[in-house]
Amino acid sequence: MEYIRVQSIQDGKFADMHRLLGRIFPPEEVLAYELWEEPLRDPDIHVYVAVHEGRVVGATEYRYQSKLRVSMTDFTIIGEPGLGIGRFLYVNREKDLRRLESESGTKSLGMFAEIYDPLENASLAFGQVLPMHPAVRREVLSHLGFGKLDIAYVHPSWDHEGKAVTGLDLGFRPADGEIRSLPSSLVVSFLRWYYEALPNKPQEWLDMIAGLESREEIGLLPL
Repeated sequence: MEYIRVQSIQDGKFADMHRLLGRIFPPEEVLAYELWEEPLRDPDIHVYVAVHEGRVVGATEYRYQSKLRVSMTDFTIIGEPGLGIGRFLYVNREKDLRRLESESGTKSLGMFAEIYDPLENASLAFGQVLPMHPAVRREVLSHLGFGKLDIAYVHPSWDHEGKAVTGLDLGFRPADGEIRSLPSSLVVSFLRWYYEALPNKPQEWLDMIAGLESREEIGLLPL
């Protein structure tokens, strides 16, 4: 299996990946094809596909914010079971993130991830790929050390319509496994940075941010 970076919508592997995204995730979670052109050119946004026997069978997107010393895994897609795709993507992503830390001269505090709540998303098919089921993914992320922040989480929809997307938790995997809370200022700074590309913010998101700004710490709970 090969771990290959995609940096253009003209790359045939991107077309395969975008089809996979549309098959796995709900429409409001998938950025339109043509809107990927600028993000793929961004050197700080890392989009890699897993290629097996010439086919794109998985993908992951992530970034490292060196000023905040946190990373974010935007998505991980497993296109079919039985190939070890999840482990392959995880190992290669971690290796690359260590490189990014080293190049920036920083040490990461941990990684954020938006995690589907299986109780809220039981009806979503997720492409009929069992490893992508919210309950399976949640358990895997728990094993990897992720917890969920003690907030009622919403985020702006990636279809640019400004809708509030619910049914997810904001997860975090601390580099120090003993950490049980995060400074609210870190979470706010991260969310403002992460969603700066989306101009249409729903009122629910703005209210959530205002609520976070009124707190000092946010607890990190088990998944």
